[in-house]
Amino acid sequence: MADKEGHKQKKERASCFGYPVSIFFIVVNEFCERFSYYGMKAVLVLYFKYFIGWDDDLSTTIYHTFVALCYLTPIMGAIIADSWLGKFKTIVYLSIVYTIGQVIMAISAIHDITDANRDGKPDNKTLHISLSMLGLILIALGTGGIKPCVAAFGGDQFEDHQEKQRSTFFSIFYLSINAGSLLSTLITPILRSQECGIYAKQSCYPLAFGVPAALMVVALIVFVIGHKMYIMESPKGNILLQVINCIGFALNNRFRHRGKQYPKREHWMDWAEEKYDKLLIAQVKMVVKVLFLYIPLPMFWALFDQQGSRWTIQATTMDGNFGGFVIQPDQMQIVNPILIVIMVPIMDSAIYPLIKLCRINFTPLRKMTVGMVLAALAFVAAALLQLQIDETMPKFPSTSQTQLKFLNVESTSLPVVVEGQDQFMVPGFNASSEYLTLDKENVTISAGGVNDTAFLKTGTRHTVLMNAAGMRNTLDDLTEKPEQGLNAIRFVNGWENRLNVSVKSDNVHADPLDASVYLLVPHGKVNFTIFDGGDGKCHYIMQLGFGSTYTVLIPSTFAFGQTCSESFEAVQDMEPNRIHMAWQVIQYFLLTCGEVVYSVTGLDFSYSQAPSNMKSVLQAGWLLTVAVGNIIVLIVAEAGSLPDQWAEYLLFASLLVAVSIIFAIMAYFYTYIDPNEIEAKFKELEPEDKKRKEMQMTAKDNMAYVHNENTNIKQTKI
Repeated sequence: MADKEGHKQKKERASCFGYPVSIFFIVVNEFCERFSYYGMKAVLVLYFKYFIGWDDDLSTTIYHTFVALCYLTPIMGAIIADSWLGKFKTIVYLSIVYTIGQVIMAISAIHDITDANRDGKPDNKTLHISLSMLGLILIALGTGGIKPCVAAFGGDQFEDHQEKQRSTFFSIFYLSINAGSLLSTLITPILRSQECGIYAKQSCYPLAFGVPAALMVVALIVFVIGHKMYIMESPKGNILLQVINCIGFALNNRFRHRGKQYPKREHWMDWAEEKYDKLLIAQVKMVVKVLFLYIPLPMFWALFDQQGSRWTIQATTMDGNFGGFVIQPDQMQIVNPILIVIMVPIMDSAIYPLIKLCRINFTPLRKMTVGMVLAALAFVAAALLQLQIDETMPKFPSTSQTQLKFLNVESTSLPVVVEGQDQFMVPGFNASSEYLTLDKENVTISAGGVNDTAFLKTGTRHTVLMNAAGMRNTLDDLTEKPEQGLNAIRFVNGWENRLNVSVKSDNVHADPLDASVYLLVPHGKVNFTIFDGGDGKCHYIMQLGFGSTYTVLIPSTFAFGQTCSESFEAVQDMEPNRIHMAWQVIQYFLLTCGEVVYSVTGLDFSYSQAPSNMKSVLQAGWLLTVAVGNIIVLIVAEAGSLPDQWAEYLLFASLLVAVSIIFAIMAYFYTYIDPNEIEAKFKELEPEDKKRKEMQMTAKDNMAYVHNENTNIKQTKI
């Protein structure tokens, strides 16, 4: 009666174009949730690097720890939904946790909370780190916990006769995932690149995290609004737990019967026959057979997920100017979803049919092997690109070296002799062409014929100001590229009075024969205003690229009323990034082709080889390979001692090639099966097995009865 009423209730539900209205709430929820997740994730590694101040390795480690946790928690979510709360309550409760985590992340990025000296940098990094780690843990619990529930909950909304609508729903559902990913990867880097702050303007990470948090609030509200329209099935128990218990019992039983006196069994899972029926054991055998093939798979994900970490950091050292439109480093990740949309239909409608025409047996496992090789080639391309980038990067001093450059504030050339070096000339109102690298801290310098000693520290760079009277000042230069593709500009005052320099809201000053602090300015045309304490004012305009540093010399002959651009001399200390971000498209293309061939095929293969009631078990196993892959990255990032990034790329490529060879060998010996055929065979035998077990139980009961009767007779006689 209850089933009939439930069926009747389904028929009376509101529908639109033959679809349950409830699914529209689920699709909107998924779009907003994916926008929230991918939007936050797109800017995460740059938040670690530039806001928190971690180096590349630690930023990469924490990023991949977070991603790994996101792919470990789906198992928890599936067990909670199937065994305890049900899908609806699990989604709602974990979405609340998720939303709180996103809000905490947005709060952790507000530098004004601890910026007591109002310099635009947080003073209490510990508080910001603690908040961000708490936020990321809650986000991982939320996004991972609801991952296995939402799609399945959407499928529950359809009746048995709505198979076509259900199939269309899943297509729309996954389209909403890609749409959310695509838009968020495009929008949140733009939000991050804005400047915000109460006292000092900085990259707007609060906005970049705040918008995803707002979308998560919308996702939760939309999902809850539709609760009266949902079909909510009660928890029926989790098949994953049954599989784990069955495997555990078989292993334990085999261990207890490991002696030679016990007869061997055909398969180690047959040791579970004492407790579990043969159909379940046969199904578990099929699952274990596929899970064994999963062992090499994490290496692919170790490479794939570095798009958001190492490749994004690589993009920060490149030129992002696309015909006047600036691409942010974290926006390059958008290439992947765009190429997926393009490559999936090309593969299905052109590449695979062409291979079939060539009579090549391109089995699913062979496709996955090719996907691994393509991903390895993508990292070879990344390594080659990194080599080109490294050639354009400055050669900074090691911890045992120091570097010197000379800036002549006189109008005539002056000779310079550095201890242990040959004499060279420094042109008037200009600088020496290159830095001198020295292996000592204190060095004697003859500038303009006047000897002096410079007291320096190893691992540093300096510019020596000089005129006819000798050394006049020693300036501290930058020992790394400006962050986030900004340009560092300072002004050296060769004039007789203090001068002030302003650009946008920043104001600095330069005393005579001294330099201003560095001004960090973005790419493009920048207008500096130079003024004295009186009415003197002029404008100096520079056209800048990405990541350059300049020392602008204001000569002693300068006078207000002249054109600044003609009077000043800009000395380039570090050249701008010369390698264009467009070169990354090659590695993205190879990796995306690998993903299409590997990931789509892998899921299809897994489902085709899994029993009908154990698809979720293989889904959990697949997600687990992603988690393990990210753990591999954080181990290499922390434990690796490779000095060059290109070498690390080649290491990952080599490891994946080795793993692909192992996988190809495993695939060669794999025998494809038809799970439905095997299940049907065991279902036919099931009644006979039950009858046989009943007869065995009856025989045991009869024997026990006879034994008891004999015992009673003996006791009576006694």
